[in-house]
Amino acid sequence: MSERRPGPVSKNARNGGNGRSTRRSVWRRALPPDPDTAELPRPGSGTAVAPGEQPSVVEAALYRDGVRVSTPATLAETYRELRDQPSGMAWIGLARPTSDELHSLAAEFGLHPLAVEDAMEAHQRPKLERYGDTLFVVLRAARYLDAPEEVDFAELHVFVGPDFVITVRHGAAPDLSAVRRRMEDSPDLLKLGPEAVLYAILDAVVDGYAPVVSGVQNDIDEIETEVFRGDPEVSRRIYELSRETVEFQRATRPLVGMLHGLMAGFAKYETDEELQRYLRDVADHVTHISERVDGFRQALTEILTVNATLVTQEQNAEMRALAEAGFEQNEEIKKISSWAAILFAPTLVGTIYGMNFSHMPELHWGFGYPFAIGLMGIVCASLYVIFKRRDWL
Repeated sequence: MSERRPGPVSKNARNGGNGRSTRRSVWRRALPPDPDTAELPRPGSGTAVAPGEQPSVVEAALYRDGVRVSTPATLAETYRELRDQPSGMAWIGLARPTSDELHSLAAEFGLHPLAVEDAMEAHQRPKLERYGDTLFVVLRAARYLDAPEEVDFAELHVFVGPDFVITVRHGAAPDLSAVRRRMEDSPDLLKLGPEAVLYAILDAVVDGYAPVVSGVQNDIDEIETEVFRGDPEVSRRIYELSRETVEFQRATRPLVGMLHGLMAGFAKYETDEELQRYLRDVADHVTHISERVDGFRQALTEILTVNATLVTQEQNAEMRALAEAGFEQNEEIKKISSWAAILFAPTLVGTIYGMNFSHMPELHWGFGYPFAIGLMGIVCASLYVIFKRRDWL
């Protein structure tokens, strides 16, 4: 890490110039925090905030041997007091900081310009990058909103150096104030340094995925019921939940590689053995969650296929019913047409002989009437036989 501008020798030099703090961290898994609780300035922080305006510097504190020794009101005070602490650690929490604030932190702590640019722009994929003795971590936190039955995603950027931790939050989750309180309640853990804070944050983010997994699983169960109940709106809900599942995959899947990358560097960076155990525990949880999310994606794909099949079957049944109704109508029309034709024959004969022209010989013929009646009968019988053979009657 580059040496700070004014002030005493940097922490890197105090650690023998190896670019790494000699502190090691341990963190036990904790219950998931309340995602609706935002990290707010503590009493006495002195952070000046305009009425109705959310502060960028949410909280800054200095720690020595796992105990808070100072709560500076500004970044400048934080820099000055950290220089005066021979073995202190600064933990600075920011929420949607300004460009000037991030550039001030970059100049003071030697943050890489690319990492600073990512922190300003947000909308980054989860990743872990090492710039010298500074780690830059991007995490996608998630929380399940019960009322709208939706998954809310937020982005968290973490800079970890030999004597500082900087969190840049874009969104409501995770509840970093709960992480800070837990660490302060466990000074033996906090005194292990910035790495302890990093893995506490990782653990909190991963624990925050558990309620989301439960909420999505419940949504999938409800969708399965709606599919077989024939709810017409279920297709839209499947699509929306599939989109959330894809976002959830993008948040969890990269964490598996990130944590395995950290575990691969155990020997190189002489990671504490106890910390290795808890890092593997977090990695196991991430792997389990990632597999669950992959299962959700497959389940939704299958549900969508089943729903499409059921909709197709329903449409086919409706078309078959319409076809059957049309066939029955055609049969009725055949019968009506057949009887109409049969009844038309005597009407035609009767009409011809009812014209009463003077020069119609049959009018004065003695067998004229029987002949007309017989002709009507023969024509009607012939038509009946023809229509009967064609199954029209």
